Amino acid sequence: MTSPTRPASAAASTEIVPPGGRWSGRLEAGDRLRITDIEGQQAVDFLCYGADMPLDRMNLPNTIKLNKSLYVTRGCRIYSDHARVLFTVEEDSCGYHDTLAGCCSNESNKLRYDVDTTASCRANFIAELSKWGLGPSEIVSNINFFMRVPFKEDGHVVIADGISKAGDHVVLKAERPVLAVLSNCPQEHNPAAGGKPTPIEVEVIRAASL
Repeated sequence: MTSPTRPASAAASTEIVPPGGRWSGRLEAGDRLRITDIEGQQAVDFLCYGADMPLDRMNLPNTIKLNKSLYVTRGCRIYSDHARVLFTVEEDSCGYHDTLAGCCSNESNKLRYDVDTTASCRANFIAELSKWGLGPSEIVSNINFFMRVPFKEDGHVVIADGISKAGDHVVLKAERPVLAVLSNCPQEHNPAAGGKPTPIEVEVIRAASL
């Protein structure tokens, strides 16, 4: 397996990811990744990997226990299997992003909603990871930006209506070379995407331009 290589152009870039779409990219240490919920209440499923060691992946148990929080928000760090810091959440206009619910898939949609569908975050992850020589086995538990999953004292959890507003955003600072993978959630059977998936904006700001 080879490490993902840096694109030829180091310029900053902005892309609109359509409803149900996907995105991935390599960032160097000091680069920023800005994710904007254009219309509000749109979940963005997120994975990341060490670009120099892709099998050292985002690890949510490490992220939760080292941040001492079940939610990710400003100031939190995203840790890998080896407890290396991959990203720091530098800005967050929404707050309290989900670490519990994982990504939707054809199989879980069938079990939960008795529907057959081809659109899912897992399918998006598989397609995007293949660009970097990574397979389905490299999909781990993911962060869901802009998705709200409250939990009760007895441990009961539910995907609730999102609280993100149009224009809410997060800015992630890469602390080392990383590969980031996003799925703009296509879910229509729970409130993860507000009942109707909408576009997001993804901006990469290179450290050299700051």
